[in-house]
Amino acid sequence: MLLKVAMYAVLLVAAALTAFPLLWMVSVSLMPSGAAHAVPPPLWPEAPTLVHYGELFTRLNMGRYLFNSTLIAVAVTLLSLLLNSMAGYAFAKLRFPGRDRLFRTLLAAMVVPVQVAMLPLFLLMKYLGLVNTYAGVIIPGMASIFGIFLIRQYALSVPGSLIEAARIDGAGEFRIYWSVVLPLLRPVLVTLALFTFMGAWNDFMWPLIVLTDHDMYTLPVALATFSREHVQDTERMMAGAVLTVLPVLVVFLALQRYYLQGIMVGGMKG
Repeated sequence: MLLKVAMYAVLLVAAALTAFPLLWMVSVSLMPSGAAHAVPPPLWPEAPTLVHYGELFTRLNMGRYLFNSTLIAVAVTLLSLLLNSMAGYAFAKLRFPGRDRLFRTLLAAMVVPVQVAMLPLFLLMKYLGLVNTYAGVIIPGMASIFGIFLIRQYALSVPGSLIEAARIDGAGEFRIYWSVVLPLLRPVLVTLALFTFMGAWNDFMWPLIVLTDHDMYTLPVALATFSREHVQDTERMMAGAVLTVLPVLVVFLALQRYYLQGIMVGGMKG
């Protein structure tokens, strides 16, 4: 019993330490200008104000950056679900020459750091004329080895007899994928959607490299630019950070039940 209480106490302290920076970020975003620089720093605002949130949208064009991030994250997520599910299903259930060898090659490529591929990827985007376009940010995120691996492991559990029965009934391969297999992949699709949306929303390096027009910046890139231009305005930067984090947090809280279900079921079936 004592061990159990000690364990809960440790977990409570760890949770409080983890949540403190986020809660203080929200608190500072509600303070008047300069209040966060007091010594010692205040934990909560004496006179809460939303003026910094208003200034972000009226003076710093935050609405445009919010639109850019939403457009890119949603497009990457939808295209990633379609392409990764098709590839994962093919690797799991369709037979073609070199299938297993190709899949093992893809898995081996997972050890290559993302930063290594950025220069050739940028040169490719430049050759295609996609630098400083939304497509230049979206296309590299449309499919991932991790996504293909995740879907493939889950799709292995789809009964082969079900697919054969659909073929006997005259269904084509795309009809089998769309009407039979895809509904069975729903739990792992939600998990992949959450992973992909959070990755695309929080991505900083690639949009910073490929986008040069300020009006096309995503929220993380715009926030980094603001932090250099308004280094003393801590409260306004904290308000921008809250706006950057809030959509991802809402999506995660809304889908966390499906996210955990997909991870657990995928792990057992993988």
